[in-house]
Amino acid sequence: MTLSTVLDSVGQEATFGLLDEVSKREIRRAILTAVAVPGYQVPFGSREMPVSRGWGSGGLQITLAIVGPDDAVKVIDQGDDAGVNAVNLRRLIVGHTGCEEESDSRVATIIQSRHRVPEDPLRADQTLVLQVPVPEPLRGVERDMREQQRMHAEAEYSRMWVALYEDIVRNGVVTKTTGYPCLVDGRYVLATTPIPRWDVPKLNQAEHLTLFGAGREKRIYAVPPHTDVEPLTFEDVPFEVERTPGASCRRCGAEEAFLVSVPATNGTETWLCSDTDWCDRRIRAARAARTTNGTTDGTTENREAS
Repeated sequence: MTLSTVLDSVGQEATFGLLDEVSKREIRRAILTAVAVPGYQVPFGSREMPVSRGWGSGGLQITLAIVGPDDAVKVIDQGDDAGVNAVNLRRLIVGHTGCEEESDSRVATIIQSRHRVPEDPLRADQTLVLQVPVPEPLRGVERDMREQQRMHAEAEYSRMWVALYEDIVRNGVVTKTTGYPCLVDGRYVLATTPIPRWDVPKLNQAEHLTLFGAGREKRIYAVPPHTDVEPLTFEDVPFEVERTPGASCRRCGAEEAFLVSVPATNGTETWLCSDTDWCDRRIRAARAARTTNGTTDGTTENREAS
């Protein structure tokens, strides 16, 4: 009995989660290779998905290849569970796999994200899937794909350092805010997708597995647990994350989270937590504490109302 005969004998009911078993096996093999060689971009045959390429098709294929009926899946778009892209992808995944839908990042077993890493530290039994629009970190300094492959093969990243140096000379600081280049396991430089610099330290020596999927570019790469992720920087110009002195979330009052600027009705600038679920849990915890203590904090109530 040949392999083709076996595959032809598999009924339609055996297909689980939108992708056929052959596609899943190919994606899983690419994932295993990516985990074995941290930071290396593994090519794979990206399938046509019910979403446009560039809108999460790579991350969606990874999630569908590894999800099971007992998993709890969380999908966020720039930290927001209620974003249009997040809602549509979550509905698609849950509808085709029957897995559980989850908004709490502490409970979810698979977290698919665009542009953010959750504020909650992830555990070893959780997998973070990041959607990647541009997986090649060398594209800004070299356009030829064959030359990019040669530079990766020889670990020739001097032009990346020159680009960072020129940025400092022109602007006084490194202005690159998203997709900051990092050296993984002392070997490959990878693009950290459009996640902010705030999230880059969360990948270093993390407990969880991080998978990067680029459907349009047909690439998968990974950062395994307990792997060194070092941002490219200079000894006299240390790596810094985004921070606005005096800024705090107008809803929960947090200062230690990644905040996004939101214009107020009076024309002033206010701030909100990017991770909406984390922010909501802080508010619920503060409300429960006030109820337990029998006290009322008018300032917090005003934040919640706004």
